[in-house]
Amino acid sequence: MDRLDRIIPAHDTQFLEGPKSRTYELYSAWRIFWEFIKGFRTLHFVGPCITVFGSARFKEDHPDYQSAREMGRQIAAMGFTTMTGGGPGTMEAANRGAFEQGGMSVGCNIKLPFEQKPNPYVQTSLTFEHFFVRKVMLVKYSYAFVIMPGGFGTMDEFFETLTLVQTKIIVRFPLVLFGKDYYQPLMAYMKQMADQGTISPEDLSLVLLTDSVAESIQHIDTFIQKNYRRRPPRRKWWLFEPKPATATAASNINDV
Repeated sequence: MDRLDRIIPAHDTQFLEGPKSRTYELYSAWRIFWEFIKGFRTLHFVGPCITVFGSARFKEDHPDYQSAREMGRQIAAMGFTTMTGGGPGTMEAANRGAFEQGGMSVGCNIKLPFEQKPNPYVQTSLTFEHFFVRKVMLVKYSYAFVIMPGGFGTMDEFFETLTLVQTKIIVRFPLVLFGKDYYQPLMAYMKQMADQGTISPEDLSLVLLTDSVAESIQHIDTFIQKNYRRRPPRRKWWLFEPKPATATAASNINDV
């Protein structure tokens, strides 16, 4: 934020203020349910995806913007859809790289008081009111996760995804921390957690720390080739889901 007047009131200031009337709670539950249905219908045929998390604050001349842009290109070259939070900065860069490569590019945006606005490099875009619904969508359709340098939101997304993999709530998919200088202190702290016994030493192997786009893509591709196979998708639009924006959508991935 450059100026305080950029901050506008949040969309729903009463959502977490404590018990409300039953009517209000029922209405809130319905809105959340409908937001999930909207996401499921819109994203059902966009995958398989690789999700790129990262800061919304980096400009086009920032090295991490350029790295994310190349990451998007390489993801598209693999035949995967690039999914991001749909905003500016690193998210825009990854979507832009995929878009320029001719691949599928998807954004799951969020209504925020500042910073977040849709970027122009997505074929499919959704804007959510609730963070937890958005995070479900960012994880549900992806087979790997790349975490570029970012702030609180990026850390939230990284640790929630890592926890889901660690606890086997979701299948073990590759997680890549991109940026050794930025994330080395975080990895050192996670090593301290293992030394103190709050996580298992083998949990550290769930994450690859790298500065290389090529190493990231090789790590993801090796894992997918070893654990999954591709087959032609069976597409039945029985819920009248929106069809993919382009005919180049990648094929589905299924367990071997």
